[in-house]
Amino acid sequence: MSLAISRSDIARVYPIIAPHIRRTPIVAISGADFGLPPFALTLKLEQLQHAGSFKTRGAFANLLTRNPPAAGVVAASGGNHGAAVAYAAKKVGIPARIFVPTVSSPAKIDRIRSYGADLTVVGERYAEALAASVEWSKGSGAMPVHAFDQVETMAGAGTVALELAEQAPELDTVLVAVGGGGLIGGIAAWYESTTRVVAVEPDGAPTLTEALKAGRPIDAPTGSVAADSLAPKQVGGLMFPIARAHIERVVLVTDEAIRTAQLMLWDALRLVAEPGGCTALAALLSAAYQPADGERVGVVVSGANTTAVSFT
Repeated sequence: MSLAISRSDIARVYPIIAPHIRRTPIVAISGADFGLPPFALTLKLEQLQHAGSFKTRGAFANLLTRNPPAAGVVAASGGNHGAAVAYAAKKVGIPARIFVPTVSSPAKIDRIRSYGADLTVVGERYAEALAASVEWSKGSGAMPVHAFDQVETMAGAGTVALELAEQAPELDTVLVAVGGGGLIGGIAAWYESTTRVVAVEPDGAPTLTEALKAGRPIDAPTGSVAADSLAPKQVGGLMFPIARAHIERVVLVTDEAIRTAQLMLWDALRLVAEPGGCTALAALLSAAYQPADGERVGVVVSGANTTAVSFT
């Protein structure tokens, strides 16, 4: 079965979106900086992207490779995708309407509004916001921009790996958090199993774990401290075959581990990230993923739309 996107798709979209996004930096450190064994650790700091997360890549991929109508675009989001679409729409000069659930954090709601998008808060979880956005699209003619289950969204997200492979070509393993799977789908499609890709999920929102058990995307629990970014009901159907082909394993982390990672990222590097942005790092800090001797590990840190600056 052919996969939804490939390395060539990601390479093709990158020069289109590159003038509109940041080539986010990496920081090469040691596991010892976090009290772990001294393995080589590289963090890809995608929380420094425009609008605060990797989602901006997929937003521009949609707006610049499709043909948005005069009615503009519509998106449903836990917050970060909505902020990214609102930002991209503002830069391109088209209207945007964003639907978010009540679980979306105030920081994300404020950021969406700051970009001038029309915002509707509806339902308790992402699935309800998505349903509302679909109805709006039908009535308004606005172009829907899916948060993860769309080829353009995944291809844009995959440019994170394109950059990381150039910045740190020696990596053996890359740890990536999973919600709907757009980011890890793009990253796994780029690496094509030449570098190990390990998925990390909150144990309260195990979308990919449940899908792999069932052999297809199915509804999973949606409870986690990272629920506003990593808790749709199901992992995306387009990324699921990519996951089966190119993701080595999935590990689960607790909310406590995620909060600890948030604090340790601040303590060690003075970097702020939201819970979903720290979930992949939590796998290392909690020993849910333990590198082998000499293993060179990369971690994607993404999502800085939070008001948590003191962690008290």
